Amino acid sequence: MLGIISLVLSIVILIFLSFKGVSILILAPFLSMGLAFISGDLPTLYALTGPFMNVTASYIGSYFPIFLGGAIFGKIMGDTGAAKSISHYISDKLGKDRAILAVVLATSLLTYGGVSLFVVVFAVYPLGVALFQEADIPKRFMPAAIALGAFTFTMTALPGSPQYLNSMPTNYLSTNIYAAPVLGTIAGLIILILGVIWLEIGVKKSKLKGEGYGNYNDTLNEIDFHSLPSPILSIFPIIVIFLINWIVINILFKNKNFINIFKNYGGLNGNWPVTIALIIAIILSLILFRKQIPSNLKILEKGAESSLSPIFNTAVIVGFGGVVKMTLAFELIKEKVLDLNIPGLYKVAISTSLMAGVTGSSSGGTGIALEALAQSFLDMGLNPEAIHRAMLIAAGGLDSLPHCGAVITLLAVCGITHKEGYKDVGVLTVIIPIVALIFIIILHNLTGIV
Repeated sequence: MLGIISLVLSIVILIFLSFKGVSILILAPFLSMGLAFISGDLPTLYALTGPFMNVTASYIGSYFPIFLGGAIFGKIMGDTGAAKSISHYISDKLGKDRAILAVVLATSLLTYGGVSLFVVVFAVYPLGVALFQEADIPKRFMPAAIALGAFTFTMTALPGSPQYLNSMPTNYLSTNIYAAPVLGTIAGLIILILGVIWLEIGVKKSKLKGEGYGNYNDTLNEIDFHSLPSPILSIFPIIVIFLINWIVINILFKNKNFINIFKNYGGLNGNWPVTIALIIAIILSLILFRKQIPSNLKILEKGAESSLSPIFNTAVIVGFGGVVKMTLAFELIKEKVLDLNIPGLYKVAISTSLMAGVTGSSSGGTGIALEALAQSFLDMGLNPEAIHRAMLIAAGGLDSLPHCGAVITLLAVCGITHKEGYKDVGVLTVIIPIVALIFIIILHNLTGIV
């Protein structure tokens, strides 16, 4: 009983203090030691230097190349104006009457193209302000529109997404980033369509009440769109990422000679396709956008530096999960979940959702679930591709509770309070993804389709 109390207490403290802005780099190691001390399941110092550090270091060792490549590519797309060029082109073509859809699609394309979620938020926000002001749409809907494009289906559902989250299950489940293409595409469409409908209905209701953009001091620098790279040039590196990913996975990884080269080195690594694609896209971007880049070395250095915070924040959360996994309380909870008399994919969904909700992080929740439960799910005879996709969509649900760092950042950038904007963000990033997840689980259980 004491073990369960200590586990629940450490989780409550983690949620409360992270919501208050305390760094997860501080919380994770101290809570790991506190959990070990109160539960008495393992020595306090061993918890820190043993499972916590081992799992943290293992995560960094596995995923640093993807975080590094993604951060550098996102930095180039952001600083050169390529991201703004793409989003402006989409909004210009759709017009002010489709301001909501323009923001969602622009954000979706950039995120699905491999640009960091946070870079996308900053790149799309100025255009969102211009569109919302022109159409007189209440600004409180803007965080939800950006979140729908950045934090949901392009990150978790759509097959082939180069976002690092989509690569995480590959080493545990022997899948690739195109896992469960049919289920992922269906889930993505459900989230996109229901999300846009929700926003459009909300905007219509607000206008009937006479609500407009609102009184906000939006002091934005004027964007000189003539100085930006052309939209076609800007989107080319994104297309290359998809092409290289597909070639590596479907041609190179199926070549016997290539496979034999790495037979004595642990075999092929599921992170390689995205890593190779990002490297090529970075080199191509440096060439294509050379006029907009004052110093190649400087932009590479800044991009590399910006990768450190995301990977360490995620890694220490996964490290905390490594300590949690060693407690008797976790084993008891794990057994209860696995013994539930429900189809296996629901167990995947429940366990991953809970862990993502606890950590306020889709990657943190996925990392803990993979580390602790991946083999158990495989032993149940579940389809690895279905596990891959269900786990990610589940992680992209409860991760967006109010204490989520990405949500807090998004609302801060938009200048919207939780009271004003979180209801719509919550519906689009928590409730609708759960609806989509339940639908594809039912579909898979009935048909076996992936």
